[in-house]
Amino acid sequence: MSSIIKVNTVQDTDGNNIINESGSTVTIGKAGNNIRTGGDNIQAADGGNLISQSGTTITLGASGDTITLAGGASQTGFGRTGTVDWQTSSIKTATFTATNGEGYFCNTTGGTFTVNLPAGSAGAIVAVSDYASTFQTNKLTISPNGTDKINGTNDDADLVTQGIAVSLVFVDSTRGWKSVTGSDADTTGVTPYNIDFLVVGGGGGGSSNSNGGGNYAYGAGGGGAGGFRTSTQALGAGTVITVDIGGGGSGGDSGVGPAPATGEGSSGVLSSISATGITTISSAGGGKGGTESRTGTAGGSGGGGGGQNDSSGIAYAGGAGNTPSTTPSQGNNGGAGADNNTSAGGGGGGAGAVGGAAPNRTTGGNGGAGTASSITGSSVTRAGGGGGGGNPSQGSGGSGGGGSGGNPGSNGSANTGGGGGGGGGGDQGKDGGNGADGVIILSMPDANYSGTTTGSPTVATGVSGKTVLTFTGDGSYTA
Repeated sequence: MSSIIKVNTVQDTDGNNIINESGSTVTIGKAGNNIRTGGDNIQAADGGNLISQSGTTITLGASGDTITLAGGASQTGFGRTGTVDWQTSSIKTATFTATNGEGYFCNTTGGTFTVNLPAGSAGAIVAVSDYASTFQTNKLTISPNGTDKINGTNDDADLVTQGIAVSLVFVDSTRGWKSVTGSDADTTGVTPYNIDFLVVGGGGGGSSNSNGGGNYAYGAGGGGAGGFRTSTQALGAGTVITVDIGGGGSGGDSGVGPAPATGEGSSGVLSSISATGITTISSAGGGKGGTESRTGTAGGSGGGGGGQNDSSGIAYAGGAGNTPSTTPSQGNNGGAGADNNTSAGGGGGGAGAVGGAAPNRTTGGNGGAGTASSITGSSVTRAGGGGGGGNPSQGSGGSGGGGSGGNPGSNGSANTGGGGGGGGGGDQGKDGGNGADGVIILSMPDANYSGTTTGSPTVATGVSGKTVLTFTGDGSYTA
């Protein structure tokens, strides 16, 4: 037969409560007491372990249980809580390797750099923040460790959003690091893609056959073509490519009368593409042609030398091409004027060939040939040199937009970088032609074209699987 003892309070010999019941609350011991069980487990009414000990290991709950903190409660010492410890004492300005559980303020004011993620393990967490709000100008690159992924892709991710802060948690080998703040669009590894570039500088102007003072030569030098350069470079999404188109040089005016009626034209202006993380490509403007008894000017391709009119017996040289020097060469030298008194001018250099020297006193030298490119899907020749002026025979413009010599000299063909033709004729005041403006062309896979441009380039899609952007004025493209 079972026995039952019913009491509300059990005390020790000193009158201290060991067990006390008050309403629905049962208190074991008093303040300052230690409670020790006779076994290694504290169990619930159903016999399941609430707390168990095995050696030095203490386990909360049993297999299949869920441990929940009450609302308003907090925990310490049980690992990460989905947040990071922000490293405020060390602002990052250069490439470094992150540590699990840490957040970093990254300052890209001085340029782009990379955060190398630690090896991924489930629950690992790393965060970064745009310290100076400059990611849109100088990106921050996040690079996974080894074969780890960022949002499912084993590639770097570029952060290009101004002021962004991103926390990344490693989930598993399938998705890798996932953003738990903001959008995955900001933190998805992006495979860079290749863009082909053609950059042509502005052509140099042809000069007049008179340099002032009432005298004249039979012809002036033709303008040199703008520099011609190509490049293929890999860019990541969000990279902004700046496109600057160089203008063509003006043709020389009549040169009639005393100085400053010099009759000289002007050289063309360089064209360039630039972006963070790529090599800037600049193509120099073509050199201007020489006027009466003057040498041509150096440039992407050099201007032709002017005809002689000083009884010196000198053949005035054409300007040097490939100036400044590039590899491969961006252009060629201009041709010399004839060395006879009252003689014809030389042809401007082209991207593909030197300008022709004036073959005799009366005939201008031909402009140097340009260079063909199929970046637009068909072969097009650009950057031809301007022909030298003569009397009565004018030098022809080089293939690729060079203007011919004449009275006045012809302008270079629009947006080819062709040089202007030199002025020529049997008396003073024969004007030179204007050099053509430059052009910049980009070609990329159709699948990668972002559609984000400024400056209204001509856009052609489906060109053998590529999208081609032709810029004839300043603008930009965002990869």
